[in-house]
Formats: sequence, C-alpha cells, structure tokens
Amino acid sequence: MTGELQDPAQLHHSEALLDALAAARTYAQAATAERTRRAYQSDWSTFAAWCAARGVQDLPASVATVAAYLADLASRKRKVSTISRAVAALAYGHRLAGFYPPTHAEPVKAVLKGIRRRTGVATERKAPATARALHKMLKRIDTTTARGKRDRAILLIGFAAALRRSELVNLNLSDIERADGGILLTIRRSKTDQEGAGHVVAIPRGSKLAPVAGLDDWLSATGRTTGPVFTSIRRGDHITANRLTDQAVALIIKRYAAAAGLDPSLFSGHSLRSGYVTEALANGADVLRVMDQTRHRSVQTLKGYDQRARAFKTHSGLKFL
Repeated sequence: MTGELQDPAQLHHSEALLDALAAARTYAQAATAERTRRAYQSDWSTFAAWCAARGVQDLPASVATVAAYLADLASRKRKVSTISRAVAALAYGHRLAGFYPPTHAEPVKAVLKGIRRRTGVATERKAPATARALHKMLKRIDTTTARGKRDRAILLIGFAAALRRSELVNLNLSDIERADGGILLTIRRSKTDQEGAGHVVAIPRGSKLAPVAGLDDWLSATGRTTGPVFTSIRRGDHITANRLTDQAVALIIKRYAAAAGLDPSLFSGHSLRSGYVTEALANGADVLRVMDQTRHRSVQTLKGYDQRARAFKTHSGLKFL
C-alpha cells in the first residue's frame, strides 16, 4: 500500500511542522482576550447551528449567508450590540481559519448599516455605584461572616481602585504592596493592556469607606499568604482556595443593591468602576488624575461620565428654572 512507509526524517519533519502549526494557532488565539474568545466561540456556535439548520456552509460562509443571518438576528429583535459582536466573531473565525471575512463585503456592511439605522444604537447605561449607593450596600453586609468580609472587600476595592470585574478577580496576594498611605495594587493585565505591561494603582487608607481596612479584614479571615485575593466560599461559610469568577462579582453587586433597596437590574459588574469615575469627577477631581486610576487611554471616554456628574451644577437654566 502506497504511503504506508515513510522516511523517518520526513516523518519527524512532518510532526515538527504540525507541532509548530499548533503552537502558531495558540499564539494567534492569544492575540485576543480570553473573555472575548469565549464570546466569539459562543457566537460562532450559534451561527454554525443556524447554517446547519438551513443546509448552508458556515466556513467559509458566503456573503449572502452572512447577510441573511444578520437580517434574521434583527428580525428576532436582537440588540445592535449583539449583532455587531456576531459580525466581529464571524470575521475573527474566518481570519483565524485563513479565509477572507465575508463580513468585509459591501452587501454585509450595507445590511448592518441598515439595521443600525432602523434599530438605533443607543446603549443601555447601567447605574454607577457612587459613594452614596455604596454606603447603602455596605450597611446590608453581615461582616461577622467570611462571606460578608469578602463581599465588603470586593465592593470597597473594586470601587476604590476603579477596577473592571475581571481585574478584580485576577488579583493575587503578590499584587498587593504596602505603603505608608495605603496599598499599591499591580494590575497585571487588563482590557487595555492585553500584552501585560502592567499598571500600579494606589488605594489610600481612607477615613470614610476605609477600603484598606476592609481588605485587611478579609485577608485576616483567609489566613493565606499566596494565591488569589478573592476566592469562592462554600456552604457553611467555608473559604476555598478557588479563584472567584467575574460573573460572581456582578451577582454580588446586584445582591447588595437589592438589599439596599436599589433596583438590581440597573447595576452590573461595571458599576463599581463607573461609580468611582462619576464620584471623582463630581467632586472636582482632575480628569488626568482620574485616568491614572482608571487607566483609560482617551479623555473622550470619560466625557460621558463628566457630563453626567456636572449635569445640574453647570446647567444652562440653573439661574431661572
């Protein structure tokens, strides 16, 4: 049978090439954030199932198939943000497989533009967890339990450091540095720092919210000196060594918002970060100093927060309404 015997050198070369190709694929995937990849994988699975149900090819997909898929999403009242992410996922999947993305074709662009015009692109803004809202939440926490100590520390540190929920759960004990005025947190990797250059954020001890004291209370309860800062807790108030998930952070924020008499549907995992920005700008903090804390790259990104914070202080009708 032909092809049954191969030269050992050729076989070794083939295996080495396969290994190199596998490594290349891994590096290519690493170019995109893990959370984004998970979202893209979910979007691609949905698209593949849609194609299979209609007997059309998903990879490479035709321009007509993609255009029809987007139109179908719109007809099922999917948000523009959801449809836009699906477009990004399809483009990513095709590029990763070595195909030219059909999403770049003019007919697909025209369909997406039409959807955006007809549906509207306004985003649903979640409520910021400002200092006032945070005070209300903190009052509802039972700090006699390990769970309560952990949840209080999550709210305080997430707010004081203006952290994204992914940054919050990825903190390790080795990322905490003690200083005279408080603590320094090293953010190893973030949404705007995918290559891991790192950024140091200062958290003052504080006299009102006292975030450092809240963190220390939790760390004393864990008794650990290595590993993740925030871990899951099992029934019986048993602290585990398992890193908390970013989804859990969002649920914790919603739980205490509800306990404080606030509408939990208005809050999200981003509320602590947006709360800090809103509070800082409302109290007259310099925009550039706020950017040092939040690690925003553009002043324009903070413009919406600033407008919200100053909505009534600088209102044009303040003197006659």
